[in-house]
Amino acid sequence: MVSFFQRLGQAAHNTVRPALSTIIFLLYIMIPISLAMLILENSGLLHYVARFLDPFMHFLGLPGAAALAFLSSVFLNIYSAIAVIQTLRLSGREVVILAVMCLIAHNFFVECAVMKKTGSSLFKMVLLRLVFAFLSAWILHFILPPAVGAGTAGTEPLSPPALGLNLGTLPGIFRNWVQDSGLLIIKIILIIFVLMFIQKVMDAFGIMKLLAGLFAPLMRIFGLSSNMGYSWIVAYVAGIVYGSAVLIEQVRSGAVTRREADLFNHHAGISHSHIEDTLLFVTILGVPLVWATLPRLIAAFIAVWLERARRAWIRRSYRVRIMP
Repeated sequence: MVSFFQRLGQAAHNTVRPALSTIIFLLYIMIPISLAMLILENSGLLHYVARFLDPFMHFLGLPGAAALAFLSSVFLNIYSAIAVIQTLRLSGREVVILAVMCLIAHNFFVECAVMKKTGSSLFKMVLLRLVFAFLSAWILHFILPPAVGAGTAGTEPLSPPALGLNLGTLPGIFRNWVQDSGLLIIKIILIIFVLMFIQKVMDAFGIMKLLAGLFAPLMRIFGLSSNMGYSWIVAYVAGIVYGSAVLIEQVRSGAVTRREADLFNHHAGISHSHIEDTLLFVTILGVPLVWATLPRLIAAFIAVWLERARRAWIRRSYRVRIMP
């Protein structure tokens, strides 16, 4: 009989290779994208790109300047989006609408690339997240009461920046980027190794099967495979980037099929990171917790069941075509 410590040792051994593989994959994507976004932001281009979204923002009940906050979340991260929102004079309902958009479509390029790695179409994930970000905002524009949320007492929007990079400030900007990226890389390495080790330990002691059983009813409600419980927890707590190590390894090992992972991505791409990201909007900007979470849960539920209906329709159409 295998002892407790032997199982732990085997779990640790089985952690190293898939964790390193995932870390290398993430850094290969994240570093070039982060550097490109650094240039985009500091060259002033981001502000002018946001102007093209002005008509969409007004259609969603938002001022045109809100486009800059949305693009900051898409190209950069939640922190940059919140920083921009704090410079705008927005009502409580406008902050809620913008928060939901940012929570659905933040860290866009890295997360969509991760979902492609686990079996989803990159184009489809890009389209899915953009469509549901705008659709959710449009619906909220009509159903939110005027007094929802605390609103922000920001300053007037910043004046349009000059185009081009300031060569004098470039070394300092690059130095800060290297420092921030280095800290992020350390964080990624630690979190992925911990998550992967936990998964392997849970596999070794049969906890994964128990967890799958406990969460199976909830997964069925969401239209997901019953064995996606642990991946769902990780995506909701740590987010797609950190949770990717778990899902990539599950696909690689055959515990989850690529079709199951693709269906899971339809859910997690819209509704994930319900701890850190959500609490940032709740605590800093005063977004009510229910409005920061419920719209994404409903949107993710709809996205998965629409995808399941699409697959069922394709199967029926295929059977009709091959019938004599």
